[in-house]
Parts: sequence; structure tokens; C-alpha cells
Amino acid sequence: MLPLVPTTHRDVTKYYIAQYEAGVEAGIFQPFIYPWGALGATAVLGYLLVDHRTSPLLRKCRYLVFTYLFYFAASSIKHCRARNPASAFGIGLLNAWSILWIAKIMLFDDCQTDYKRIERKEEEPRLDRVDADANGSAQATGVNTVHGHAKTRPKQSELAPSADLGTTQTPRQRRGSFSWQGYPSGPFIERLDWVADVFSNFRGVGWNWQSPGLPPPPSWVQEQLDRNSGNESSHEEKNPHRSAVRCFTEKGPLLRANLLLLVGGYLLLDLLKTGISHDPYFWGVVDPSPPAYLPHFVQNSSILLRSYRLVFGLVAVYSALQTTFVLGPLFFVGVLGPAVLGARGEPWMYPSTFGSYTVVFDKGLAGWWGAMWHQTFREAFATPSKRLIEILGMNPKSLPAKSIQLLVAFALSGCLHAAGSYTQTGDTSPLSGPFLFFILQPLGIISQMLFAGAMEKSGVLQKTPRRVRQAANFIYVHVWFYYTGGLLLDDFCKGGILLFEPIPISLFRGLGLGAEGDSWWCWWNGLVHWASGEALVGVWYCTIIGVTRYRMSIC
Repeated sequence: MLPLVPTTHRDVTKYYIAQYEAGVEAGIFQPFIYPWGALGATAVLGYLLVDHRTSPLLRKCRYLVFTYLFYFAASSIKHCRARNPASAFGIGLLNAWSILWIAKIMLFDDCQTDYKRIERKEEEPRLDRVDADANGSAQATGVNTVHGHAKTRPKQSELAPSADLGTTQTPRQRRGSFSWQGYPSGPFIERLDWVADVFSNFRGVGWNWQSPGLPPPPSWVQEQLDRNSGNESSHEEKNPHRSAVRCFTEKGPLLRANLLLLVGGYLLLDLLKTGISHDPYFWGVVDPSPPAYLPHFVQNSSILLRSYRLVFGLVAVYSALQTTFVLGPLFFVGVLGPAVLGARGEPWMYPSTFGSYTVVFDKGLAGWWGAMWHQTFREAFATPSKRLIEILGMNPKSLPAKSIQLLVAFALSGCLHAAGSYTQTGDTSPLSGPFLFFILQPLGIISQMLFAGAMEKSGVLQKTPRRVRQAANFIYVHVWFYYTGGLLLDDFCKGGILLFEPIPISLFRGLGLGAEGDSWWCWWNGLVHWASGEALVGVWYCTIIGVTRYRMSIC
């Protein structure tokens, strides 16, 4: 709890900075520093750049590398903090995520032997190239909203036996048709590109383990993949459920859609941050008075006031994530493109991050978490339960198996967000806040599934009009979040994460709509901080043993 009554959001930010500096000075924790803070990831990347497919000893070394990464990340979570509250949250979240992600690609799977990605071959004979281009032109209609899952999980027998593409060219130099590429033997730049891709492509777009629910590549790409792997299977859609994710097959529509999201998101974030500057609840003040700009009937109703703040917080988190995520396709497709990145610059490699909200009307709470909300962490959350169900010999589609999958996935999500809560300097509650919020979600999903199943067996569901079922799903989801959402949002506010300033220039605060002291320039506290301290040798030594006594910090 804040030991003061802040008059503006600036007072709270200054208090957290003072807490951070006092903690560092007293040796309670250390600042998180680059490049030393990236040593865990660097060790993993270095190991993955060494071909261990034919060496049993090197393959076993991945357990040692993961152990070091785990220790390094856990040590950073325990000891390191940041000046900026949002950056402090990122220390816990990203370090916890590194453990989950590296466990997936190195422990549960062995990416060097199990993973393959879509990549271009060398230039083909002119006839082939014209035919491929014709297929591409015929199928590229701009936007492709797809039914079902991508056919990008081929059987090993369907893949070319060689891990390479039979080329010494880099991805940017190849202009041939698409094929499956396993771990490359060389050249080094090709291997570096492959490893960097698997290390950062969390949804697996363009890989043989692509997340369920994402749209497949265009049909002409799939035809080339089949032809080059010797597989002639059709591309009929096998899943009857509509994908909630939007896919682009041309550069123009992708850039226009993402530019619109960027501009709209920027203005919305500016408006939201202006509102946050007038409501002490979002600064972490417990039970504050409602902001004066709300109508009196909202201020005088605890239900309406709580609903307003929950919706406000949801929109703030959603718009911040959405605006950040659109920067990827704008840069990698709009600025770099295939001429620099090869296949990674193709527009169909960047489906939208969030799904359509309409899936919530049809699928309820399961649709919210499984299709509407971003699926960035899905594969790392789902893989452990998949392996457990395989070991137990359970039917993956049975209710017990689905319950295990939900419990494991949301428990891991709870741990991830609890780690972010733990590394903040505010008065947060990692276990009774974020962890409890996420571990309750399976209960809500399973309860709705059981109720819907009972209604279907009784015949009532079939007789109920679709609009009524959709309204019931809408009401259930939002009543559920009304009672559980505060567990997460209250903790976000107490940790100071909503004090983060995502934009440099504010239109609304420049017009005088912000708090006292606000102006058009928002990054008044800076994003990067320099601190002096021990010698470099000491920093290296402390970093390796996990004490992390650094002296060049970010945020």
C-alpha cells in the first residue's frame, strides 16, 4: 500500500523510483542490466547453433544448458528489479517465459530434430517459376479468413529426408518454390537465421508445429510444399469451426490493416492514459473516490463503477498489446520484406494476433481464451499437458484430458504473470492476485462446458434459438470476469504497470486534458537509465554465478 496520498500519477511513479534506488543502495536487489541480463538466452542460442543431431552426448547437453537457463532466470526474478514499474513487471514475465519456452523447444521437443519450417528453394527453371507465380497470383486475393487449422504439421514421412535445401544461398537470395527445411548444416548465416526464427516465433507460423486455430498458408504455397515433399494430399478444410484469426496474402491489405490499427491504437492509448491520470485507482490507491469526469449515476453505483474500471483496464491492456504487435508485420513486411528476409517477409507469415470477438458469442469463455485473446504463449502452455496425456494414454478429446490441459495451461499462465507481479516494487499479491485469477479460469470453462453438455443431452439446447444461446454466452463471460477480473487488474494497478507511458507525444494531454504537469511530451522519466559501479570483471563473475550485481540498467 502506498504510504502517501498522491495528488498526481507522477507522485506514485517518483515513489516507486525512490523505492527502487533505496533497494539497490541497500543491496536488497540489483538492477537488471543489458547485455548481462541476456546471458541465459545467449547460452541457449550458442548451444542451438552447434549441430548435435548426430552426437548423443551433445544432445544430452541440452539438459545442462536448460538447467543454466533456469537458474539464471530464477536468479534474475529473485534479485533483479527495474526503475520503471512496467519494466519491473517485464523482468519477471520474460524470465519466467524464457523457462517455459526453452523447455518446449529443448526438453519436451528437440527443435533440431523435430522442427521444420517453410523456406524457399533455389531458383527453379523458368517454366516451374512461371507456373508457381501463376498459382500465387490466382490464389492471392488479399485477405483470407480461413476455416480450420493449417495443414503445416506434416508427418515425418511426408518431409524431404534432407534437412537442407541443397543450397549455399541465404534466405534473401533464394527465389524458388517453397519447401520444408529442417535444421541446416550450413552455411552459418542460414543456421543463425533458422535458430533465431525458432527462438522467437512463439506461435510457430510457417513451422510444422504451428499453433492450432491459425490459418494455413495460401493454397499455392501448400501445393508447392506437397510437391517438394512428395505428398499429393488435398487441402480440404477438415475442421468445421471458423478461424477467428485474419490472414493476409498480399502486402497492401496487410499494411493498410496494420497501419489503421497502429494509428487507432496510438490515439486510443493516448485517450486511456489521459483518463488514467485522473483516476487514482489505476495508480494503485486502495478504494479511491471515483473520477470527477464520470456521470453521477456511475459514481454512485458500486456495480457500475467496478464495471467501468474493469472494462477500462481490459481495453488498456488489449490496446497496448495490439498496438505493439502490429509493429512486427509493418517492419518485417513493410520495411524489410522478402528481399531481405526471404520467406519471413511474406505477408501470410503474419496473421492477426487477436481473433474476432464473435467467437465469444458462439463459444463463451472457452472462445475468449482459446480464440479471441492472443495466443502468443499457447504452445508453451499446452505442450507439457500434451506430453502428460500421451504418457497416461488418455483420449485427448475426453473431458478428463481437456480438464488436465486447461488446468496445466492456466496454472503455467498464472505462474508467468505471478512472476511479473513478484518483480514489481508495488504492494502486489502474486499468488492471491494473478495466479488465482488464471487458475480459476478452467473452473469457469469446465462449468460452462458441463452445463452446455447437460442442456444438449436434454434436448433443450437444440430448441433454443441461436441468438438466445449467444446472449447467454455473452452474459456468462462478462459476469464471470466481473467477479474474477479484479484479482488481476487490482494487482496490475498496485504494481504500477498502468503508469507505464507507451507513447512519446500526447494529443489530448497537449490540449490540457491531462493532470497537472502533463504536456504533449510524455517520456519525461526516460526509458533507459545509466548507473556506474563495480569493474567489468566483477560484473562478469557475479553474473555467471547468478548474483547479478550489474551497473548498467534499463528502465
